[in-house]
Amino acid sequence: MSTSVGPVRPLSPRQEAILGAVVDRFIASGAPVGSSHIAGTSGIDFASSTVRSELARLEELGFLSHPHTSAGRVPTDMGYRYYVDELVPRSGGVTVPGDALATVIDLGEMRKEVDGALQRIADAVSQLTSLLGVVTAPATRIATIRHVEVVLLQPQLVTVVVISSSGSVTKRMIAFDRPVDPGLIDWAKSMLNERVVGLGVGARTVEARLSEPSLSAKEAEFLGALAPALTEIAEETQDHLFVGGRARFVSESRQDIVAIDALMAQLEERYSLLALLRRAMSRNEVYLHIGSELPEPGLHGLSMVAANYGVARGNLGTISLFGPTRMDYRLAMSTVREAAMVFSRYLEGVYE
Repeated sequence: MSTSVGPVRPLSPRQEAILGAVVDRFIASGAPVGSSHIAGTSGIDFASSTVRSELARLEELGFLSHPHTSAGRVPTDMGYRYYVDELVPRSGGVTVPGDALATVIDLGEMRKEVDGALQRIADAVSQLTSLLGVVTAPATRIATIRHVEVVLLQPQLVTVVVISSSGSVTKRMIAFDRPVDPGLIDWAKSMLNERVVGLGVGARTVEARLSEPSLSAKEAEFLGALAPALTEIAEETQDHLFVGGRARFVSESRQDIVAIDALMAQLEERYSLLALLRRAMSRNEVYLHIGSELPEPGLHGLSMVAANYGVARGNLGTISLFGPTRMDYRLAMSTVREAAMVFSRYLEGVYE
C-alpha cells in the first residue's frame, strides 16, 4: 500500500497514539494542533507535560512541523506516510458499501457506453470523498478485438464497428463509389470475426490475417477498404482521463492555490499524469503518493490515492483521487479500493 520516502524508525506506542491524534485532528480542522487539543482525548491519557514532550520529539524526528510562531504542530509528509502505512491498517479503516457505489455508478448503463461509465465512476468517487476523481480508460495496447460489426447504412456507405476486450468501441464509415452488395456485407462480417477476434488492437497480425490468396478480386478489394477500421485503431484511440468533481474540488481547496493550479495544468496536458498512473499498473493494492512523493514539484502540496481495475489477465486502468495532503486517507483508500473491485467484477462478466 505504500510508496515510501524511505525507511522510518518505529515509534513507541505512546508516540504513535499522539501522532495519530494529531493527524486525525488536523485532517478534521485544518488548524495546527497543540497539546491542549489532544490531551485527555480518547486514547491520549497522558499528562499534558508528557504530550508536549512527545510532540517536540515527533517534530525532532521529522513527523511533525511547527509552522510560524503557532503553538500547534502539523503533520509532515513523513508523518502522513507513517500514519497511512502503520496506523490506518490497525484501525480497520472506513468501509464504503459496494452497493452504494454500484448504484451511483449505474453499472447497467455500462453496456451502452463505456466512456460514460468511466465518467460516472470519476464523478462517484469524487462525490463520496469531496476529492478530485481521476479515472484512466483501459490502455489500448493491452486490448484485443472482441467483436466486429459491418453494417450497410446506405447503398454506398458502410460502417465498421470494432469492440475491444477493454470495452472501447470505435466506428469508421467507408464510402464506396458504387452500391455495395448486401451479401458482401454478411460475408465480410463473418470473415472478420473468424479471422481477427482475439488479436491485439492495431496489431500488425491483423493485416496479415486479412490477406488470403483464395479470395476473389472483389472480396480482396472490399476487405482492403475495410482494413484500416481495424489496423489503425491504436493510432486513433488515445489514452483518456475522466475527471470528476473538478469545480467542487477547486472551490473547496483554495488554501493551496499553487498546488491546485499545478494539478489543473497537469490535467490539461495529461501526459505526465497518465505516465504517473500507468507506472503502477502492475499493482494489485491501493497505492499512494503523499506530498513530496509526487514527481512534479508543483504538486507537493497534494496527495494521490489510487487502485487499479482490470480482469483476470491483467489490470486495465486506474481509479484515483487527488486532494490536499490533509485528506481523509481512510475514506479515500476505501473508496478507490471498492470502486476498483466493483468495476473489475463487471468487466469480468462482460468483456471476458
